[in-house]
This record gives sequence, C-alpha cells and structure tokens, in this order.
Amino acid sequence: MAPSARTPAALLADLVAADPGRPRVTVYDDTDGPTRGERVELSARVLANWVAKAGNLLQDELDAGPGTVVRLALPPHWRTLYWALAAWSVGACVEVAGPDEDGSGADVVVTDDPARGAGAGDLVVVTLAALARQAAVEVPAGAVDEARQLATHGDVLVAHEEPDADDVALRTGSTRLTFAGVVPTDATGGRVHTQTTDPAGLLRTALAAWAGDGSVVLTRGTPQPDALAARLASEGVTATA
Repeated sequence: MAPSARTPAALLADLVAADPGRPRVTVYDDTDGPTRGERVELSARVLANWVAKAGNLLQDELDAGPGTVVRLALPPHWRTLYWALAAWSVGACVEVAGPDEDGSGADVVVTDDPARGAGAGDLVVVTLAALARQAAVEVPAGAVDEARQLATHGDVLVAHEEPDADDVALRTGSTRLTFAGVVPTDATGGRVHTQTTDPAGLLRTALAAWAGDGSVVLTRGTPQPDALAARLASEGVTATA
C-alpha cells in the first residue's frame, strides 16, 4: 500500500470529525472461552475515548513517547486496536510480538498473558472481557492492571511530544513502517470483514479501512458458516480482508 502523509493520530481525528457516532470497529467473539458470544461495537467517539485513556496512561505512568517501544502481545481484538492507536498517538513505536517472544528489549509490553512481559521495562496486563473491572489473572507487582486502572485516566489526550515523520511507527518481523508511511493512501474503505489470527494483519486492515472512511468487522474464532454469512449480511460487509 502506498504511504500517506497522515499519522494514525490524525486519522483517528478525521474519523471523529467525519461522523463521531458511526461504528468503526465491530468485533464478534466465537472463541472457546469466557468471552465467547460477545459483540462489541465502537463508534469513532468511543474508540477515541479508549485511545485517550490508554495514551494518558502510557504518558503519565510509563513515560512513553517518541523512541519508546510498545510491544503488543495480544490476539487480534478491539483492545489491540486502541492500544496501538494510543501508542502511536503519543509518538511511540508499536511492535507486534512474535508467538514465542517475551518482553525482552521492549520498553512497555501490553498483554493478556503476564508471562509474555518478562524482561520488559513496564508491563500492562489486559483483560479481554468487555466488562472486566479487574484482571482475570494474577498481576505481577509493579505492573498495571488495565481493567482496574485505565478508567482513572483522562478522556482528552494531548501528546507531550510529536514523532518525526521518519520515526518507526510499526515493527512486525522484518517490516518497518514510519509515521509517514503507516497509514496507506490506497485505502479499502467500506465495511471490511476479517478473521485474521495475526494482530499485525488486523492493524493493517483497520488502518486501510479507516483511511478510506470505512470500518472493520472482526470475527474471532470460527462460527458456523451459515451464522457467519447471516452476520456479514446484517453488518453490511462490503469487502473481506
């Protein structure tokens, strides 16, 4: 995809300005586990609110900004999207963790599995359930329990520093995308469905959809084919990533 001059923070601002109430993220959970059956939908305004709270946590508690590496050790999920946008909004580099990668070499690790944060400078433990009020697992001493602490942070985010255009925004394996190039210009737009199991793939799909003033529908797990077809029709899906 061709690069854009827009940063992810500017892209999010454009979504809010265009239509704050329109759904931009819809997630269905068909995984085997406690979140099975959840449907979560975030409008541009609600997405921006999550991003603001997470960004303020990164800045105020963890001193994150340009030059900080925030490693996401999360599955494809709506929480993955707002943590990536939060890191980008404060100028940090988002790194998507490999399946066997711990926290070594990262300034901050955001994960639902505390074991994957071993060796990180700071650890944020995320609980995937939509209505969680505290972590479902034991949170190591000194780590942030997102479910308990995120709500205490402000709803307006003002970045302390802006990243340079050639700073790395996204690292996935051998791929490096700068802040000037992480938002594509040849965007998909529309209502884009994905069942990706790759969190980096979800980030790229969402950025491409949003860059075209669209939205993303994520299916986690494997629903029955008839149920999936009915779901995509009811959601008005126009493309599949």
